[in-house]
Amino acid sequence: MMEELAQAEAAVAACGDAATWALREHDLVAALDAAHRLEQRLAAVKLALVRAVDSRGTAAAQSASSTTVWLRDRLRLTVPAARRLVDLAAALDAGAPGVRAALANGDISVEQARVIGDTVNTVHTAAGAEAADKAVGVLVEWAGQFDPTLLRRLGTRILDHVAPEVADAANRAALETEARRSARDRHVTLSELPDGRLRLTGSLDAEAAGLLRAAIEPLTAPTGPDDPRTPGQRRHDALADLCRLTLRTGELPEHGAEPAQIVVTTSFDALTRQLDSGTLDTGLRLTPETVRRLACDAAILPAVLGSTGQLLDVGRQRRLITGPLRRALVLRDRGCAFPGCDRPPRWCDAHHIQHWAAGGNTSLTNAVLLCAHHHRHIHHGDWTVRLGDDGHPEFVPPAWLDPDQLPRRNHYHRRP
Repeated sequence: MMEELAQAEAAVAACGDAATWALREHDLVAALDAAHRLEQRLAAVKLALVRAVDSRGTAAAQSASSTTVWLRDRLRLTVPAARRLVDLAAALDAGAPGVRAALANGDISVEQARVIGDTVNTVHTAAGAEAADKAVGVLVEWAGQFDPTLLRRLGTRILDHVAPEVADAANRAALETEARRSARDRHVTLSELPDGRLRLTGSLDAEAAGLLRAAIEPLTAPTGPDDPRTPGQRRHDALADLCRLTLRTGELPEHGAEPAQIVVTTSFDALTRQLDSGTLDTGLRLTPETVRRLACDAAILPAVLGSTGQLLDVGRQRRLITGPLRRALVLRDRGCAFPGCDRPPRWCDAHHIQHWAAGGNTSLTNAVLLCAHHHRHIHHGDWTVRLGDDGHPEFVPPAWLDPDQLPRRNHYHRRP
């Protein structure tokens, strides 16, 4: 192994002197992909060596108190970084071999391997070894499309794919555990400073966080291009405005004055079933008990989906086009629809697929949610947006980016 590592080190050192500025763009991107893949392969080798050092007791033999401390001194790492190496090396050694193989082949990154390892352990506990093996294959495939953050988010629903017979019970237990933890940890602390100011700190549960965001965000926008306030100062002023408006009943902005709205998404066949767990438009999930409690003082808007997931109908409270259409767009796109974008609905504009000035109508079939950046990008770039056969947006890249011009979709807001 030492000879191979020496050769690899020499080859990498030679690349360090390469004139990257002279590479054509295609070769530059290919070189970046190759360097990233090599980095993951080397990480797999490094983790295997760390595991061997830990198993052999090298740290104790050299008078170190632990492998973590030994790695800190040997590799000049921080203690948390060294501990993560030891923990991940142990997890990959004890876990499914498919994860180690995927990392060694450069198919996944170290952070993705960490996420997959954690998720597979959870699946093994909930559904056994066979389901855990299936989960490895699914998660490695997803890792080719999603970053570690989104992969972890998708992993919370992995049981739906590999062990649906236990998924409902496991998800319900996890949701209830999270709700109990959130309820236990909720607090707001007001610390009075000597000059009369207050220091505000705290932790809000999912329901309170959603209420605060919905109430404060309409008031946090800059007043104009010359607004000198920082985002933190705008949030401060918005909170003060909210308190003033609350004390003067009837003067809250429209989004703050309306009671909570619950959009219950269901299939036509399940339309008459009892309310289940809910999801705020920020992505945070609520327990069925919380949903039912909110329903006592909320407008229930039934959103009926067909067999392929397309939107059939959205309930309306008023005879307005903008309100129900906006709600339908949020329900369908769940955020910026441009591939890879994670912006939530409140940060998005409604874009006419066929421009209104060119005769396009204002309807759900001619609209898509886009964040400000991608809205400008679509108007001034070479991408084309359209609705697919299932009624969901897809984006066709320009030929210079993808000669085959294969349509792309955003999977961030919707599970694959």
